[in-house]
Amino acid sequence: MARLEECYRLAEERFERKFERPRVDLDLRGQKAGVAYLGRNLLRFNAQMYRDHSEDFLLQTVPHEVAHLIAHEVFGARIRPHGREWQAVMTDLFKLPATRCHDYPVQRRRGTRYLYRCGCPAHVPFTPQRHALVKRGRRYQCRLCGDMLHFTGRQGAA
Repeated sequence: MARLEECYRLAEERFERKFERPRVDLDLRGQKAGVAYLGRNLLRFNAQMYRDHSEDFLLQTVPHEVAHLIAHEVFGARIRPHGREWQAVMTDLFKLPATRCHDYPVQRRRGTRYLYRCGCPAHVPFTPQRHALVKRGRRYQCRLCGDMLHFTGRQGAA
């Protein structure tokens, strides 16, 4: 929170205006270190990545996400997420490189795959998300043979 406040103080000095502080949640999981929700003035951070890489996280990730909110407030909603306005906030204001992605090592989670069949000899694995779409009525066609894919009733590990 201290690093967030430092970023906002710099922005308020530069742009000579006050900025409403965002709500901050540490509930993000998966491969993303942080996400800025522009319309909701919300920042979500990955607590595990913060614990594992706290120094770099505070130096780069927190300002990266704050820069999204600042650029949105100053330059409007029609700017590109990592466009020149966001880059200017990162480089000119925060004096940091405008890197789009973190380079923290991320352990991939082994997930369940749902096995589908068509006319081809091999199974086609579906993610849980795609399998849920099939359960809601979406249909998929094999790109090789053209047959409709059907769930075999079996699951496998990814």
